[in-house]
Amino acid sequence: MTYDVAVVGAGPAGAAAARAAALAGASTVLLEREELPRYKRCGGGLIGASQQAVRDAGVALDGLVRDDVGRVSFTSRGGRRFTRETGPFLPMVLRAELDAALVRLAVDAGVEVRTGVTVQGYDETDGVVTVATRSGPVRAGAVIGADGSGSRAGAHVGVVCDQVDLGMEAELPAPDDRWSGHVLLDWGPVPGSYGWVFPKGDTLTVGVIGSRSRGDEVRAYYRDFLRRLGLDPATALHDGGHLTRVRATGSPVRRGRVLVAGDAAGLLEPWTREGISFALRSGALAGHAAATGPESYDASVARMLGPEMVAGRRALAVFARHPGTVHTVVRHLPGMWGLFVRVVSGETTLPAQFERRSVRGLVRVLGG
Repeated sequence: MTYDVAVVGAGPAGAAAARAAALAGASTVLLEREELPRYKRCGGGLIGASQQAVRDAGVALDGLVRDDVGRVSFTSRGGRRFTRETGPFLPMVLRAELDAALVRLAVDAGVEVRTGVTVQGYDETDGVVTVATRSGPVRAGAVIGADGSGSRAGAHVGVVCDQVDLGMEAELPAPDDRWSGHVLLDWGPVPGSYGWVFPKGDTLTVGVIGSRSRGDEVRAYYRDFLRRLGLDPATALHDGGHLTRVRATGSPVRRGRVLVAGDAAGLLEPWTREGISFALRSGALAGHAAATGPESYDASVARMLGPEMVAGRRALAVFARHPGTVHTVVRHLPGMWGLFVRVVSGETTLPAQFERRSVRGLVRVLGG
């Protein structure tokens, strides 16, 4: 049969896309290479935009939250530590559980799910896209590639990324309850890099991220970060690296009737490299566009996500040049902790803050 929409990849972008397409009345199939549920390396912190997108998708967030953070410690290269605290504002989830919940909702909307499907290529002829797979072709009126960083669909569309980062991350048993409700953020030694400790009940997600062009330094930072925290990577449940890619301004997100969403499109926030909210939102946009008219997708992405990516680039430029100054500002400037909480919880956004005269002046001085 020929489906109205085929979606490749059952992460947040793919599940959101499949559900949106089905709710728009399209016959939809979701293709996934792995068997579900599967482990996915991810920090798992849900910022305000992600929380809203999860709720919009119909997921009962309370059942997924492993921890809810209200206390954050900041360090700069392991030193100058300070801690701030408020009520819980940053829920933590396991990606395998979040992805499974999103796929269940897609199935409830009428999506057919096929696992163990490896996609090999795409061909569009006479308004029908043929997805070549090892188990035979799948045909659809439109296809959404949501197959992650290094996407085959992204290569087909011609996605260009001008920021590539290396993330090193481990899932470790929590040694005790000292990290309950408590996150650590460390500004790292590689320009633009940072490290984190995210609590998830009886486990911790610990990692660092920085430019792939300085991969050896990022790996050394990761080893030193774990050592300073007194954590043994030999005890890790999962340990490894992955690449994140940020699309260049003007890079395509569609070629004909093949659309890309989430990491496959290089859609994530350049400074923090936060991707869940971008995956959920771009996935929903792609699913609706694939079902109703792919031509609308490019403008929808630019309108919804473009300003956040521009602001993220500016923030990264300032942070990469002046990480110590950023640390000092967050620590000592009145109102900065409250602003941090409001941005993370979704009460305000980076683009909105960059519109403020005082912020614009500070950013100009610091070269962002």
